[in-house]
Amino acid sequence: MSKFDIFIRDKNNPIITREDIPYRCNTVFNAAATEFNDEILLLLRVEDIDGHSHLTLARSKDGVNFTVDEKPWITPSNDEKYAIYEKYGVEDPRITKIDDTYYITYVAFGPYGPRVGIGYTKDFKEFTRIGFATVTDDKDAVLFPQKINGKYYLINRPGGMAGAGGTIWISESKDLIYWGNAKAILSPEPGWGNYKLGASTPPILTEKGWLLLYHGVRKTAGGNLYRVGAMLLDYEKPWKLISYTPHFIFAPREFYERVGDVPNVVFPCGWIQKGDELLVYYGAADTSICLARTTVDKILENCTATPKICF
Repeated sequence: MSKFDIFIRDKNNPIITREDIPYRCNTVFNAAATEFNDEILLLLRVEDIDGHSHLTLARSKDGVNFTVDEKPWITPSNDEKYAIYEKYGVEDPRITKIDDTYYITYVAFGPYGPRVGIGYTKDFKEFTRIGFATVTDDKDAVLFPQKINGKYYLINRPGGMAGAGGTIWISESKDLIYWGNAKAILSPEPGWGNYKLGASTPPILTEKGWLLLYHGVRKTAGGNLYRVGAMLLDYEKPWKLISYTPHFIFAPREFYERVGDVPNVVFPCGWIQKGDELLVYYGAADTSICLARTTVDKILENCTATPKICF
């Protein structure tokens, strides 16, 4: 660990590997996180040996030692409305609690490409799909944890799968079904995230505005390199970028982050706030789930770049 690191990796990393999954699979990674009934729940992306993904719950009292459910929870739908778009899997979930409901955004993957799905649960037993928030070729969607001026807000990343686009956008909705008034928030720039960006964690409210992590991808001679930055958005106008990190604040360093199905990846999909401390759960090399700790203040201290354009 460098003295400059603001993310402190847990000594037990990786905290979940495929050996912890009670059924046959290829790998586990990119888990959403939330608290429910005095436990920390992770919603794991598990890739089966056919190469398709589904979502399985894991539970913990201490946030480090998890017990994985015996069976998958969310699998590709058989409903005619969704089946073709989820034929190849459901991936990369995020969980946002609004009032007494836990909303889950996920990537539906099918023969027409990826698109963003939204569903909800109140008990982590029944999962109800609401619909698709985007057309195809769209990923990395997170919901804000409350309505703002009577509207829901969604951050997503359209167009980045084939190398086009890669910009983080925000859109609004009155009903979680019809989305519009989209605005660009942040685009790739020369440097550490020059290929594409994407939202990582659902926003949390700080005294300075909405804070979230995002990932930046840099193309290198050895392949893509996934690292993490942060951004701060205005409380009343969440499409307005206040500041962001001009440099990455978390990067692959350890062997389990460097070597795996997709090497050189740290990819957060969820965090838990415990006072000022943040428990950040991230996928490592598309092969395992890991945990790192940081604080709100440390992240805010690194959000020093200001946007060139403000709406």
